[in-house]
Order: sequence, then C-alpha cells, then structure tokens
Amino acid sequence: MSRAPRLPRPLIVRLRNWVGDVTLAVPTLQRLADDGFDLQLVGKGWAVDLLAGHGWPVHVLAKTRAERVRQLRALRHAAQALDPGFRARLNAVCLPDSFSSALDFRLAGLRALGHAYEGRSLLLGQAAPRPAGMHELAVYWQLGNTLLHVQAPLPDRIGLRLSPAHRAQAQSLRTAHRIGPGCIVICPFAGGTWNQQDKTWPLFTTLVAQHLPALGRSVVICPGPGEEAVAREQFPAATLLPGVGLGGYAALLADAALMISNDTGPGHIAAAVGTPLISVQGPSNPALWRPWGPNVHLLGGRGTWPSLAEVAHNAQQLLAR
Repeated sequence: MSRAPRLPRPLIVRLRNWVGDVTLAVPTLQRLADDGFDLQLVGKGWAVDLLAGHGWPVHVLAKTRAERVRQLRALRHAAQALDPGFRARLNAVCLPDSFSSALDFRLAGLRALGHAYEGRSLLLGQAAPRPAGMHELAVYWQLGNTLLHVQAPLPDRIGLRLSPAHRAQAQSLRTAHRIGPGCIVICPFAGGTWNQQDKTWPLFTTLVAQHLPALGRSVVICPGPGEEAVAREQFPAATLLPGVGLGGYAALLADAALMISNDTGPGHIAAAVGTPLISVQGPSNPALWRPWGPNVHLLGGRGTWPSLAEVAHNAQQLLAR
C-alpha cells in the first residue's frame, strides 16, 4: 500500500545578520527540516551561497520595513495556500533578538517564536527566555527544543553541507592557482568588535612571513570585500583568492589541512565543515562564541592574546598528525 503524500508544513525563519551566527544556527535549522518543516529562510544575500548545500530556499532580506513586511506577507500567503493549518500554529522563528525583527513578523500577520528580549514579547506568538551564559549554538538549539517540545542533546558538530557546484568551484581554484594538497588557509581579518575591542590578532603578519613557510604548505587567503588591499600588502607570499563566495570558501576549507583564523565568520565555517582550526581569540569570550566542532583548537580569549610561539607550535603539531 502506498503512503499518503506528506502535507507541506512551511516554517518562515528570519536568519541573523552575521556569518558566524548563521553558521551556528545550521544544526537547529537542519533539525527542524529533518522533523518535517519546509523551511523558508529570510536573510542576507550571502546566506544564499553559504546554505546552498542544504537546498533550503533563502529569500534575500528586503531593506526597508515596508518592503520586509510585504516580503513576509507574501511568504505567509504562499504558506497558507499549501498548509490549511498554517495560521493556527507557530509558523515562524525569529532568530534575531531585535525589537524590529519581531515587529516585522507581527505586522506581516505571522506567529513567530523568538526570545523575550528588548520588550518585544507581545509581538511574538511565543516568547522564550533567552538563556544567559550559554553558547550561541545552544541558544538556537533551545529554540528548536521549544518549537518541537523535545529536549534533545546538543550536536557535537555543525555539519554544513556543500553543493556539488561549490566543490567543483574549489577544485577549479586549486588547479588554476596551483594550490598544493593540504594547504593552510588564513583569515587575518575580523568583522566587528567584542565590547568595542579589536578582534584582530596583531602578530598575524609575523606568523605568515616567518613561521608558516617552514611548514612547506601552500598558504591561501580569501579576502572579503574591502580587504583585498590589506591582504595583498601584508601577506604577499600567500595565494590571494578575492571574490570567492561563502559556499566556494567552505568547499576550499573542507579540503584544507588547517585554518588559522581570528574570531570571525570564516573560522566558524571551517569548524562547520570539519577543517582543523586554530581559532586565535583575544577579547572574545570563547564560552559564548567559540567555533563549534571536534577539530577546533582555541588559543587565547577573555582578554588575552596567545603568543606567536604558541600559535606556530600548535600549527606545526596539527600538521604533523
């Protein structure tokens, strides 16, 4: 006897605005998809590329409030046409904690699950307490527990999926630039600050110029928009790959022997695809925001930078395994 077709169960999810945050939310998103929700994600344009391997629709977040509300209403109408019970249940998840994101959902007529934060509880279909002192991946996972009414154990890894197109792109880049197997990828940049403190390790240029050449590996750097000039000037010995999208970047990282990164989005991506990662922390609190996975090696943090010798030694040890 053939099974009856599964009825669609759309769920509209507003992603956060930073690469690291979206990467840390992947286990929760995958958990919701595995439970049968048909995800409709709304986020920054780069999220389309980053999440392509999972196959979830990602709608690029509109800029103004009026445009965002129209966008969400259109997604609501499409979902209601597929699912007769859509309006009767929690039908959205608001991962950002801002008042404005909750207001967008309310004005669009959606019943969103989100955190009770910034006085926005009345705007949400259900407001969950935001746990204090918990890693951000676990914070998102708790929202999944609330929506699914199941207290599941935290995953040990993120499991970011790569699309075949991005794997092919990474192979083409390696071939075109003669990047040897088992390369080292560096990310000496850092988006944003931690409590108004710079997250850029000040000894990165010395590490790359004086210590990495002895390891005998190709060194690769993928600068983001506006970072190309700094990469070219401060890291002339590295292979420069500007303009690589996040999906291609993730595929490059998946085949790298090691990544050395500041506390920033690409470090989270490296951990998400299982690449051995040296995460160089300074002012950041690793308990809340460290990259997540079994191959992550944290150095520094909580106001203390690691020494040059410490980072160089750890790189040598990891490559010798």
